[in-house]
Amino acid sequence: MSNVRSDKPFTLAGRTFQSRLLVGTGKYRDMEETRLAIEASGAEIVTVAVRRTNIGQNPGEPNLLDVLPPDRYTILPNTAGCYDAVEAVRTCRLARELLDGHNLVKLEVLADQKTLFPNVIETLKAAEVLVKDGFDVMVYTSDDPIIARQLAEAGCIAVMPLAGLIGTGLGICNPYNLQIILEESKVPVLVDAGVGTASDATIAMEMGCEAVLMNSAIAHAQQPLLMAEAMKHAIVAGRMAYLAGRMPKKLYASASSPLEGLIK
Repeated sequence: MSNVRSDKPFTLAGRTFQSRLLVGTGKYRDMEETRLAIEASGAEIVTVAVRRTNIGQNPGEPNLLDVLPPDRYTILPNTAGCYDAVEAVRTCRLARELLDGHNLVKLEVLADQKTLFPNVIETLKAAEVLVKDGFDVMVYTSDDPIIARQLAEAGCIAVMPLAGLIGTGLGICNPYNLQIILEESKVPVLVDAGVGTASDATIAMEMGCEAVLMNSAIAHAQQPLLMAEAMKHAIVAGRMAYLAGRMPKKLYASASSPLEGLIK
């Protein structure tokens, strides 16, 4: 069958990853819960807010890298808390210095503190500078297909449209725009922000996303370790369902068993 989907590795910046779940490191009760939750999630890529988390810039303070060592996890520095392109570029350069030349970053430039919606104009400015500076840029963006296309054309290695606003847990609020982005994108598409529970992650994967990034959905669950494990399974189930191809939807019933050859 020509429309059968074949699996392909999840690859970023020349590296292949087994897990398609990326997780954040903020909002947990302490570093021990952070460590245990990320272990339970099976994630290989962990994202770190450089402006809010010590990864070596504050000597003498607890260092996140002591519980999430870079030889075990791929550290993905992010620019959370940045509200213009200049701040974001500066933060990425600091992260590269702290992580010995590490070029993989997650770019996010926010518009305001109330919505945490991406400022796509400043995001595009920062992306262009960072790509020219040799960074491998994964970029948080709105669910606007045109902006997603422009960010990919600027050289970003992955686009990460929001499912819903950061920390809301609303799930995929605009699946139609996300579907357009998925159909048009020439780079990996990852859902980032808005996931609230396992079914949200599964739906994103069933739609064809390469991976999902989340933080609050795990950290704010009543049992974060259990939710982390649930998310691990949700991502796998969603990917398998995407590859399998769902049955067509029908308005009316059809018998599960064949009608031919019945005894009359």
